[in-house]
Amino acid sequence: MTLHDIILIAVMVLVSALVQRWAGPKGATPDEARLARLERKVDMLLTQLRRGGDGDASLPSAPMDEVRALVRQGRTIEAIKVYRELTGEGLKECKDAVEALEITERIR
Repeated sequence: MTLHDIILIAVMVLVSALVQRWAGPKGATPDEARLARLERKVDMLLTQLRRGGDGDASLPSAPMDEVRALVRQGRTIEAIKVYRELTGEGLKECKDAVEALEITERIR
């Protein structure tokens, strides 16, 4: 093994270590992501409780009654679809709203 080979191996090891460090885990750990989701749900629940717990206060009561009925029946996906049709919000926002509604329905 020549000096050139040793230097080449050392450079490769150094570059490999730098790439691994640079491309390592980014963003939140699974626990941090879960905590962030839970915090968003708690915030949504607090907002609903301040409004009186009726879900989206901008919606008439009858459509929300349909969403609540679906939640009580355990038909969460259908409740999300109906809520999304009513509000026009994104899937994530509707899912969070229906999950918050599930929690408030369990409390009642």
